[in-house]
Amino acid sequence: MKETNSKTLGLLSIPVIVAALGYFVDIYDLLLFSIIRIKSLKSLGLSPELCDTEGKFIISIQMFGLLLGGILWGVLGDKKGRLSVLFGSIVLYSLANIANGFVQTVDQYALARFIAGIGLAGELGAGITLVSELVSKEDRGKATSIVAGIGLTGAVAAYFVAHSFDWRVCYFVGGGLGLCLLFLRVSVFESGMYKSIQGAQVRKGNFFMFFTNGKRFKKYLLAILIGLPTWYVIGVLITFSTEFGKQFGIKDPIDAGKGIMLAYVAISIGDLLIGFISNWLKSRKKALFIFYALTVFSIVLYFYQQNGSATGMYAICMLMGFGTGFWALFVTMAAEHFGTNLRATAATTVPNMVRGSLPLILMLFNSLKPAYGYIHAGAITGVVVMVVSIVAVFMTDETFGKDLNFVEE
Repeated sequence: MKETNSKTLGLLSIPVIVAALGYFVDIYDLLLFSIIRIKSLKSLGLSPELCDTEGKFIISIQMFGLLLGGILWGVLGDKKGRLSVLFGSIVLYSLANIANGFVQTVDQYALARFIAGIGLAGELGAGITLVSELVSKEDRGKATSIVAGIGLTGAVAAYFVAHSFDWRVCYFVGGGLGLCLLFLRVSVFESGMYKSIQGAQVRKGNFFMFFTNGKRFKKYLLAILIGLPTWYVIGVLITFSTEFGKQFGIKDPIDAGKGIMLAYVAISIGDLLIGFISNWLKSRKKALFIFYALTVFSIVLYFYQQNGSATGMYAICMLMGFGTGFWALFVTMAAEHFGTNLRATAATTVPNMVRGSLPLILMLFNSLKPAYGYIHAGAITGVVVMVVSIVAVFMTDETFGKDLNFVEE
């Protein structure tokens, strides 16, 4: 493999573009179930009520796969190299998506999404780690924003494919895109920073190192908590916007898939902007607080839609999407917090711990429904998530401009 100096690559270099395309496929596959949930489950013979309950079960299983996969690929990324993860994860989720097109039962569906979840877990963390180590620290935030900004449009592609083809074909398309991506990966080289520690006597990819040192554990926990609002918004408010729309008294039915597509258009714009805003402010945390404020404002608007309109719901979905367009920055911060021998493990597990937290968020939401009702349970869940995340940002260290050429002892 070729090596390169981390200061020689530009914002539109091959590793950045390939990482962006990889994340595009990752997001297409990750959000596809949320977009075609009702259509696919109805075709399996489920009632509208079961589409809600079984849909939550399947998305929870998918997120559990992401949680396990994050640990697996993160450890491999530090032990065997960033590229090993990029190749292995693509093969797994591509084959799982092709298999998903043949399912006949809810259990088969859940199993396919679980395996796909394991595969999807490796894409973003390994890509962000590689780009962070290959691009100069001055351009790091902007480069990872480009990766996320381009990659997040995968949700838009998923929406239009879902509205043009049968839901089974949508999964075949996802699998095919992943296999095509393998050919592009051949042109990507390993991080020189990682190469420099391959022969060193340091522990690489030891997941338990996050829990054996108090300061390191604090950094790791805070890195996870910072990302919770994204999956509260996407996994609860927008994925179940059809059900929320009925509760709000909105006459026209809400298409959750359209809400997700519009939200991700806005998320991709937000993710492109936040890296440049962070560079302008010379601070990751200040940029995060700006986007958190937008997220809180849009969530408040969401819960004041009684007797509103479908157009209003979609507009609020876009505003919430833009506010949560800090995914790239949050994963970049996770990478910047830890040394080269633990960086891939951190950058891969942290976003997947956040994704894996969705079942817990849904559990809180469901536990509150009997006492407070659908709308108020959703709002209280949002208050809990936002308070926890805001406190986490206050407590976390600033990482802007940090030199990444160090190891964890």
